[in-house]
Amino acid sequence: MRDWTEDLTPQERDDLIEKIAQGIVKRGMQTPAILFLEMHKPLTFVASQSLVVTSPFIAPFVGIGNVQLAAKLIEKRENIELLIDRIEELSHLRSVETESGESGKPEGAG
Repeated sequence: MRDWTEDLTPQERDDLIEKIAQGIVKRGMQTPAILFLEMHKPLTFVASQSLVVTSPFIAPFVGIGNVQLAAKLIEKRENIELLIDRIEELSHLRSVETESGESGKPEGAG
């Protein structure tokens, strides 16, 4: 278990952002996720503190370590911007791969 006052290291932050972004893109939820994150960016600190307060109720379902990581990640607005940027990058890569994969098929192949 982490200390609530301990900040995320840049490596932990990047790993967590990558994991979240890949999960969102894998499920095809890029647009709603980006919209949600952009709309709620001004409330990130309040949301992180809400996670701290409600952690006794949330932790049995997802684990206290995950609650602490999420609270630390959304505590800083620049982390949300990094997450949005990474979702956009992965989405673009996915669309390029899809287009190049389809263009390589012979005509009439389905």
